[in-house]
Amino acid sequence: MPDITGAAKAAPSGGAWAIIKKRWRGWLRAFHRDLGYLVVGLTLIYAVSGLAINHLADWDPNFTTHHTERTIDKLPAELPDDVAIARAAAALGVEPPEGAARYGDEIHFDWPDRNIVVYGDSGLVIDDGRESRFFLRVANWLHYNRGKKAWTYVADAYAIILLYLAISGLFMIKGRLGLKWRGLILVTLGAGVPTLYVVISGGPSAKHEATAAVPTAEGAATPDAPAPEPPPDRMPERPPVRTPMHGEDTPAEGTRPPVRTPMHGEAPEAPMAPMAPHTP
Repeated sequence: MPDITGAAKAAPSGGAWAIIKKRWRGWLRAFHRDLGYLVVGLTLIYAVSGLAINHLADWDPNFTTHHTERTIDKLPAELPDDVAIARAAAALGVEPPEGAARYGDEIHFDWPDRNIVVYGDSGLVIDDGRESRFFLRVANWLHYNRGKKAWTYVADAYAIILLYLAISGLFMIKGRLGLKWRGLILVTLGAGVPTLYVVISGGPSAKHEATAAVPTAEGAATPDAPAPEPPPDRMPERPPVRTPMHGEDTPAEGTRPPVRTPMHGEAPEAPMAPMAPHTP
């Protein structure tokens, strides 16, 4: 008689949960792979522009600039303005922009990304301009996300996908090469870099605390506290009297004229003694 009990034990239990338990890691890797392909373009944009704008103190990541000097024939001062402008433009080989103007011996040609100044008395020409960097300006524009409501949703979706890629990567491989051993060491090292930097540098409030901790000489003013005012060495002067505006009545003789209201930061008016009655 066949062993029904052994056959029942060997048969798979079946069901959706058994399939998920068996195949979830494969599905995780497949989804991780496809999303990785999907965001390659966005990752290149954010990575390259991030490197570019991370060094703003060293260069302009959006434009290349030029500054050149040359000379042309002198422009006599007695030439009419329109003639001088046309002659300078012809010598430079440019079309005069709208708003080209002459100021004394100087002729100014101004474009949105270029400025030329011609000094008619010497013929000196100074040409300053800039050109957009290929790809970088557009990438930086997207990275900054200034005033682009629609792109905000794309950036949010990209951030969510990055979170999935980071978390799913922890569970793609099992065993010693996965999160239990090698993966745990690498994750700890990666998380330790920003943590260690914050601890060593002191974090975002370190600069403020360092400034507040700088000792100052006794009585010296600090940036956070105004310097004490010196004691007055003479009696305060009488505040200026306001002159009546056109149409106002002049103060009657023997009465105190109206006093100008002190402006912000001025000392208030000192009290005055009553005036003696006027005697004819």
